[in-house]
Amino acid sequence: MLCMNKKGFVYFMSNAGNRVIYIGVTSSLTKRVWEHKTGLYPDSFSSKYKLNKLVYWEEYDDIRDAIAREKQLKAGSRKKKVDLIRKENKNWEDLSKDWYEDLDK
Repeated sequence: MLCMNKKGFVYFMSNAGNRVIYIGVTSSLTKRVWEHKTGLYPDSFSSKYKLNKLVYWEEYDDIRDAIAREKQLKAGSRKKKVDLIRKENKNWEDLSKDWYEDLDK
């Protein structure tokens, strides 16, 4: 059973060419993004497509709300996802680029 009042995050990862968008949910955004960036799970979809750039995220006070939002976003069209990213992050910058000092070296 999920813990009540546990924060949640919905996030979008993309690759260098912004061709693939991965939508995920987590209770620890920094930890999960680090897992994507380091390829912790080499056989995963995100590792296969080199999805190591955080391009969008939303925070929720309750993880259940984040899970519901993830399902809603996944059901939407690619255009809706792209529009959402561009609204908040016009140039598809890596929003986590300053989070991990040693990864870019």
